[in-house]
Amino acid sequence: MGKVELHLEIDAELVALAEKKGVVLDAALEEGIRSALAREETQPPIGIVEAAAYQRSHPEEAEARARQWAEENAEAIRVHNQRIAERGVFGEDLRRW
Repeated sequence: MGKVELHLEIDAELVALAEKKGVVLDAALEEGIRSALAREETQPPIGIVEAAAYQRSHPEEAEARARQWAEENAEAIRVHNQRIAERGVFGEDLRRW
């Protein structure tokens, strides 16, 4: 299989860190693409309409999915709540109610 030359824009800090750690960027890119393709074969992406239909047709799984989502996003939720506690809600000073 031949090679294709690409022009890519990648986060400079990420590239610097990868180079510092000895990551071969073209090999990492190929590995990432192969991984994404394999993942798509086992879990094809679905749109919002399909996702909503799945939710409606599998209500027994909703609690487990919600719990898993909360666990996976716990750190982001904690940081968000901390930011709101420290700074308030954006535009709160403009509210009239």
